[in-house]
Amino acid sequence: MVENHKQWHENLPLSLFGYCTTVCTSIGETPYMLVYSTDAVIPVEVEIPSLRIIQEAELSDAEWIKSSYEQLALIDGNRMNAVCHDQHYQNRMSRSFNKRVKPRQFAPGQLVIKKIFPHQDEAKKKFPPNWQDPYMVHRVLTGGALILAKMDREIWPKPINSDAVKRYYA
Repeated sequence: MVENHKQWHENLPLSLFGYCTTVCTSIGETPYMLVYSTDAVIPVEVEIPSLRIIQEAELSDAEWIKSSYEQLALIDGNRMNAVCHDQHYQNRMSRSFNKRVKPRQFAPGQLVIKKIFPHQDEAKKKFPPNWQDPYMVHRVLTGGALILAKMDREIWPKPINSDAVKRYYA
């Protein structure tokens, strides 16, 4: 533990190593594994750091090349597993989010109020309202878009997303 806050830079390499060697939930692999296609080892665990050590360990060049080739062949498999795990994770996250979403159904003739967006002139006042006067749903389009009409039956020229309106109860 660092006793002085001015020594944070001394622990930065260890923190970075810890982050790169921790399994991420979203991909199921460590970032180090995805980049280098091998597990990270600390310097103490390195068995074959140079050609001199290879000769001392009496490991033939053919065996070393064969093991390196096998590791390279596993790269695509590991990355595909990470992609599949990531897609599964994204599906779980979207299912979890969609459980809380309440679908809103609009029908022609319903009264709604429209949100005032920051770029509109009504929003540039000192204390602007959040919602505009009631409108009537003229037509419901696919994908949650609505075409609105003013109360005097004048049709609004552009469709609006249904998340920018809410039901008005007179």
